[in-house]
Amino acid sequence: MRLISLLLALLFVAAPAAAGDKRIALTFDDAPRQRGAFFTPGERTRRLIAGLRKGRVTQAAFFVVPGNVGKNDGVGGEARIAAYVRAGHVIANHSFTHPALTDVSAADYVANIDRAEAWLRGRPGRRPWFRFPYLNEGRADKVKRDAVRAALAARGLRNGYVTADGADWNMEGLTEAARKAGKPIDMKALKALYLETMVGAADYNDKLARQVLGRAPAQVLLLHETDLAALYIADLAKALRKDGWTIVTADEAYADPLRERLPDVPSMQGTLTEALAWEKGFPAPRWYDRVAPKVADPLFRARVLHEAAAK
Repeated sequence: MRLISLLLALLFVAAPAAAGDKRIALTFDDAPRQRGAFFTPGERTRRLIAGLRKGRVTQAAFFVVPGNVGKNDGVGGEARIAAYVRAGHVIANHSFTHPALTDVSAADYVANIDRAEAWLRGRPGRRPWFRFPYLNEGRADKVKRDAVRAALAARGLRNGYVTADGADWNMEGLTEAARKAGKPIDMKALKALYLETMVGAADYNDKLARQVLGRAPAQVLLLHETDLAALYIADLAKALRKDGWTIVTADEAYADPLRERLPDVPSMQGTLTEALAWEKGFPAPRWYDRVAPKVADPLFRARVLHEAAAK
């Protein structure tokens, strides 16, 4: 067994990235979010729309938490969602209050989805996709997982899955904490770390997907409606293209046959790429290392805050 795991790992590392077939869609969770480290919510939206336009991203997807409207986002959350749609982007369901499936009953969770769907239904730009908050599909509770899967199918909703994740929410949180603490932030280094991490997440999962599936599916990159995205989204689009990626619409990405995959693994939480690799017997780790704070946090402190590592 150890020999098989080693061979799979070596095969993964050696996998070449064929030119011309690296496709990726950009998606943003938790809209509308509250004020961040640098901008008011309204300014963030204006900057994100301008950055996406500058980056020639014709359609991104925003997964909406309607319970945030007028609560966590301040005034104007509904108008901000409409502004994304007017700019050519699409919106989808991320639940009404962002619960973790493992924290509530399946019935309460589905009711939360329905409440968000009632808010979204009939709005321009709405797509029939649901993204699990925290990418938590029930973890080891297969009964709950399957109950929600059945409920989604009955409602004509598809899983708005993620294939690539760089934990941008964690970098945003570290930036906010540094600002509140009055620490000097090296903005040039922050930009470089953000771009490096998000492109790295895309590349890692592209290589893994090729090994698992024998092809290169359209990747779906998880981002959040953050100030870091507002600052750097145009630069990220440029960096992805420089790395060989074609940025596609969310509609194109979710037309991939991956939309039919419902992996059965011991625990469901994380990217679809990871779950499919686990289902096929690929050894851990099956995830990009920087999604772990124990890896990402020291990088941030050293490169952005220029703090010495703790002894």
